[in-house]
Amino acid sequence: MMVWWSVVAALCVLGGVLPQDPPKPVVIWHGMGDTCCYSFSMGRIKKLVEERIPGIYVRSLMIGSNIIADEENSYLGNVNEQVDEVCKNLANDTELQGGYHAMGFSQGGQFLRAVAERCPNPPMKNLITFGGQHQGVFGLPTCPESPQQSRTCEYIRKVLNYGSYIHWIQNSLVQAQYWHDPLHDDDYRNKSIFLADINNEEVLNVDYRNNLKKLDNFVMVKFLADTMVVPVESEWFGFYTPGQDVQVLPLQQSQIYLEDRLGLKEMDEAGKLHFLTQDGNHLEFTDEWFLEEIVDKFVT
Repeated sequence: MMVWWSVVAALCVLGGVLPQDPPKPVVIWHGMGDTCCYSFSMGRIKKLVEERIPGIYVRSLMIGSNIIADEENSYLGNVNEQVDEVCKNLANDTELQGGYHAMGFSQGGQFLRAVAERCPNPPMKNLITFGGQHQGVFGLPTCPESPQQSRTCEYIRKVLNYGSYIHWIQNSLVQAQYWHDPLHDDDYRNKSIFLADINNEEVLNVDYRNNLKKLDNFVMVKFLADTMVVPVESEWFGFYTPGQDVQVLPLQQSQIYLEDRLGLKEMDEAGKLHFLTQDGNHLEFTDEWFLEEIVDKFVT
């Protein structure tokens, strides 16, 4: 692709026309239970971007050696190792050396944020997350509304919480690595091997903060009728007040913002944070909205 653009540039110079820069590439990381390449999910997203911006290079990440492994790795494995693998692959991709935009869907959102924080080369320019769980989750998806079933759901959640911070579960179950228990905040801060780390909860990693601030734009899309993410405010970096699971603090009232542990306050004041909404359930949006509000504004 870059060779082709070099040829075009040379011809334009010879003809007295100044060439345009090639479009910035896009990197996509899918969510739980998905893969890089299903035609009805990430394959469709890739196609929409390519049709909207002719000549663009889009890389939809495959975690593992094939699609089956890719889907399995969305449930099982060590997220830190997956992020390391992605960082190495992006660093070796010659198409990305001038920088790229990133789109993370569901858990792929916080995974790509980890890439931005840990791996500044090649540089990520815009990070767009769709239903990402930036402050993690503390709940089972689509809990029933009836009191009896709700109590059962809450009980299961407590059992899951008890097991989520056991060492071997933390190292092998992907969702446990962004499980955030506000009722046992010390366990979360000390035993979460992924989310607590990338959120600078216990140890302040200055490189994480400085690297995230290098983004030109950080776009977070929240789905207002989301039944998959609990609490849904996590999609905008909000979460429960520590010690209880009822009251939710927005990002701007959280310690991570007030202490600027990730640089989000500085980015917000600089106009780099963008909070978007969609009315539907998890990852429900129209092609028209995606193209006009995301691709046209943050990819071109």
